[in-house]
Amino acid sequence: MALSTGTVWMSGADEALERSAQQSLGRAHLLRALDEIDYGMLIIDAQGTILHANHLARHEMASSRMLVAYGNSLLGSTAELTAQIQTAMEAAFRGQRRLVLLHRGDRELSLAFTPLSHPLEADPPTVLVMLSRQSTCDNLAVRMFARTIGLSPSEEAVLMGLCRGLEIPEIAREHGVAPSTIRSQIKTLREKAGSPSIRRLLQRINSLPPVVPALRIVMPMPHNSTDSIHP
Repeated sequence: MALSTGTVWMSGADEALERSAQQSLGRAHLLRALDEIDYGMLIIDAQGTILHANHLARHEMASSRMLVAYGNSLLGSTAELTAQIQTAMEAAFRGQRRLVLLHRGDRELSLAFTPLSHPLEADPPTVLVMLSRQSTCDNLAVRMFARTIGLSPSEEAVLMGLCRGLEIPEIAREHGVAPSTIRSQIKTLREKAGSPSIRRLLQRINSLPPVVPALRIVMPMPHNSTDSIHP
């Protein structure tokens, strides 16, 4: 029944349907937002089951370099790595935050385990696992930053070399130019960025928002399917 003010009365069923639609919309947007963050992220329940993995986490587990998903459970690619993960997960479910540094050969991956449940709340306990970013240069925001301050393609290439930790002679060798050319380009890009030193410039780069490049998606995967990430 419509009121004269234009307000419409809804039945209890109608209100429930509207709330359900709003919740579904919110969940869909939340999952998409997690996929746009340049860190792998997983949510795990008390049974160790992966409830959600964003696409970077799925990509990392599909590579089987340090992490794997087996039976929808998060494991390390070796027994030693698995033991580290399980110890941190058990602590997280006791309400303790943990940071785990995984090493395998020359590879390193850090995982932060954060309890999502509050002791006074009745919701089932869950833990958020965040993976370290593998390379600052993979952050799309670095390319966006270069475009925003008007860097030339060669200056942008020099900036990416600095982000990779290369020294001026190494960047010069990569580009087949003299080190003095690279120094001149660094001076120009510092001026464009308004940064008094390379250190300050790299601090700005490291503080940029973690934006995921679309090209990081290298294999088709369902949005939140863990079936495709079994080793």
